Amino acid sequence: MHFLFEPGLLSSGPVRTALLVGAVVAITSGVIGVFTVLRGQSFAGHSLADVATTGGSGAFLIGINQFWGFLAAGITAAALMEAIGVQRRRGRDVATGVVLGAALGLAALFLYLGTLRTATTGASFTVLFGSIFVISPDTVPALIGSGAVALVTVAVLSRVLLLTSVSPDLARARGVNVRLVGMVYLAALAVSVSLAAVAIGAVLSTALLIGPPATALRLTKTPGRAMVVSALTGLAATWLSIVLAYDSYYWPPHGHGWPVSFFVVVLVLLGYLLSYLRPRQRWIPRSPHEEAECGPTVGGPETTVSARV
Repeated sequence: MHFLFEPGLLSSGPVRTALLVGAVVAITSGVIGVFTVLRGQSFAGHSLADVATTGGSGAFLIGINQFWGFLAAGITAAALMEAIGVQRRRGRDVATGVVLGAALGLAALFLYLGTLRTATTGASFTVLFGSIFVISPDTVPALIGSGAVALVTVAVLSRVLLLTSVSPDLARARGVNVRLVGMVYLAALAVSVSLAAVAIGAVLSTALLIGPPATALRLTKTPGRAMVVSALTGLAATWLSIVLAYDSYYWPPHGHGWPVSFFVVVLVLLGYLLSYLRPRQRWIPRSPHEEAECGPTVGGPETTVSARV
């Protein structure tokens, strides 16, 4: 492969920026995605990714950086979904579907108006499927800062998030404001989705949010290990995808590189399928009546994972 002998790979500014942004996106998505899977909110994550299309297309229409559009739309949608939903899963899904439908309608309008007002080509593709090699270095500090805020938020709330994921009733009994925790978590999730949308597009951003965490949860027994494995899996898939996309300019037809998002999705899927080669680690919630323990029991009675709150 050409990239093994290409001296300009790491000397290229766009490639270095892509590797740095890819690392931020992969780590943030990997950590936050573990709680997304545990809380059964994969549909919410997918919906926020689709809603981000509205923000990205709106930002393109008014001529500002698409990341701010992704972020604003995601956080607004997260607040609406939690505010109008109820704690039962069916109510949350209905609220999510209502917000998603309205957002996609606006996205279609914004993309249409954008194509009428400007001759710029490829804008719709960038919004939907990303273009990590054209991210401006001026945007990188905002991406790193946003990712750091989301990770710190989840770290501070990690025990409460685990408790509300395993047993919301027990959390309420202990005085936890479950709805407030859910709203704050969805805001962090919206930030993660916005970061992924910048890298691989709004449509495919859930590949990094769900794929590596789902793989990690099959291979590990504790939430902490799952987050580490998830982040490393996403990081490996993202960096390898950037290198393959860079090298694909030498593939037929020459001079037409393949999108990074394609490689990310393929590698994430491959990693998840390979996780089936070993037995799955079982996550069984403990009884809420057991004293001071709210974590899942893994691998039978001899192995227990507890989160003390």
